[in-house]
Amino acid sequence: MAAPCRHVGHHIKRNGRFLRINLDQLFASRGLRWTSALQQQGEEVHEESKEPIVIPRKKSWSSEAVLEALASTVHRDPTAYPYQFQDDPYLSPRTSSEFKLFSLSQESGRAAAKYFVSNNPKFFTKDFAEPHIPCLMPESVTLRLEEVSEEALKERITLRKVSAAVEMYDQLLQAGTSVSMETTQELLDLICLYCDKNPVQEGAPEVEDAEEAGEETKRRKPKGRRAADHLRTSWKENNNAERIFNLLPEKDSRCYSALIRGMVKHGAYSKAFSLYTDLLNNRLSADVHTFNALISAVPDVRDKFNERWDLITELLNQMNEQKVRPNLLTFNSVLKALRRCGFLAKTYAPQTLNEMKALGIAPSLATYDHILAVFYKSGSSGPNNTDIIQDMLTELEGTSFTCRDPHDVYFFSSAMRICLDSKDLELGYKVHSLVEVGDNWRLLGDSYQQSVYYGRFFSLLCMMEHIDVVLKWYSRIIPSLYYPNPQGMRDLLQALDTDGRLDLLPTIWKDIKTLGHDNKVDLVEELLSLMAREEHSPEVQESFAACALDVKSVFDGRSSMEWSTSSLSHVTTLLLRANKLQQAWDMLLLFKAKNRVPSEVLLNNFLSVCQSSGAPKRAVELVQLAAAFCLPATPVLAKTALAEFQLTDEQRSILSEFEAAPEKETE
Repeated sequence: MAAPCRHVGHHIKRNGRFLRINLDQLFASRGLRWTSALQQQGEEVHEESKEPIVIPRKKSWSSEAVLEALASTVHRDPTAYPYQFQDDPYLSPRTSSEFKLFSLSQESGRAAAKYFVSNNPKFFTKDFAEPHIPCLMPESVTLRLEEVSEEALKERITLRKVSAAVEMYDQLLQAGTSVSMETTQELLDLICLYCDKNPVQEGAPEVEDAEEAGEETKRRKPKGRRAADHLRTSWKENNNAERIFNLLPEKDSRCYSALIRGMVKHGAYSKAFSLYTDLLNNRLSADVHTFNALISAVPDVRDKFNERWDLITELLNQMNEQKVRPNLLTFNSVLKALRRCGFLAKTYAPQTLNEMKALGIAPSLATYDHILAVFYKSGSSGPNNTDIIQDMLTELEGTSFTCRDPHDVYFFSSAMRICLDSKDLELGYKVHSLVEVGDNWRLLGDSYQQSVYYGRFFSLLCMMEHIDVVLKWYSRIIPSLYYPNPQGMRDLLQALDTDGRLDLLPTIWKDIKTLGHDNKVDLVEELLSLMAREEHSPEVQESFAACALDVKSVFDGRSSMEWSTSSLSHVTTLLLRANKLQQAWDMLLLFKAKNRVPSEVLLNNFLSVCQSSGAPKRAVELVQLAAAFCLPATPVLAKTALAEFQLTDEQRSILSEFEAAPEKETE
């Protein structure tokens, strides 16, 4: 064995030396032709680039670089539960209700832990994390400065202690201590943000003010839209923000801005515009955030569409006069207000978008969402023209977005709604391909918005796509991304019916049970009707019968689910087709127990199965059961049983009585 191996090694070594010599000669001959050209080109480059090239000795990486590199190698597993539930196997949701319950439970536990850590910092002094993770360390939530001073006031503002900050401010004024304008502005910002109430600390129990709740219910009933808006107002008259503002000897634009934005945020729209008029009368100019808040409040202070647009135009002209440059949120506020301007919206929305682009402001997803809302009304009669959304998606194709407006999260669900309404499958695929670019999936919104988006996408697939493709998407997004509601499962059943894949119904029934929809009587009855509508191969009928028995056990185990005549008939039919005579007889007895009447067709089918199975005793019992229901088909059943079954004399005498019963009644 050693000799052949040595011979093969010698042969490889000799041929390798020969190949290497030939390659060296080839490169040498080519190098003769290239050398002069390369030298000339190198001299030209050397003359052009006189700056030295500095090669860094060390590459600096961020502290999260390794984690980012590892995260890029991991992709979503469609068969796994959402990542947030993988740490605890007991928190693996199977239904949408469990997903909501477990998510809230997990978030509640996290908030409670943070509350305990922040209120007991002395027990959590060691920091083991590298790099440092600030959110895992206790936050300072207790007051340390008790003396009356501006520093104590700043501490209360930083800790968001609204009542304590107002009390400290009043004590400073009573002591004759002046408070700096900057601290006063920060105090007004705090009060206006939380509407003169202490924010609930994360994890702390919420205590509702019973007196305030009583006052809200005792208010007079609304009269029209304005009164209804007044009931939604949480801004109180002459609250601490207004009182402190009125006590200021000099009011600057930031103080006005804090109150105006707070009034708009908490529903006092008319007071906000009144205060803005006061700002103009004092020859002050507002900032861009103030204008954004006022523009968003325009539809709530004007009733007519023309008046709303005129007020928006006036505010924009005042921005130009005061040399305030609009930003993205300014134009998004205009477009959002235009959504409530009726027929004017389609005229002025494109002009607003063109003005936005002329100023070099890139639209966000919220911008496009407002445009879609203007041109595509949900529930409108007639087909919608999809040219606008087609052009929009062509422009956005392959773009990765970041959240720049809180309303960005509504774009994808709105776009998919348009695709579903127009039944445009290709357009729906374009929207979903945009979702899968980069981290765009993060802009689907919270769990509810995500469920709405995937529900519309799945309904569109069930309506327009081939069933094999639908099932691929079904296994890809359920349950890792989407827990279908009963309507989604109903759409899937219709898709199976359209493409003739009813043999998959037992598998879908298992998923219906897993998703917790087996208590929806309408959905279960539709499943049973599809299985019982026509006959299939014996193998399929066996699986249908097993599925029907499982449905029966679900009905028997839930007192809230009531048997209907159709559901009883469907289950009985499925059992008869699988030749399960005893179980079918039990279902007929269930008719009587539930005060339901079986159909004549069902009884004839039962009698046929009795004949093929050779069960004359069961046939006689069937006729007796039909007589107990006082069915007019009883004599016909008795006559058929007498003619087609081998009966004993006793059985014949029983059936003869039922056959002769109508004749006796006529006599």
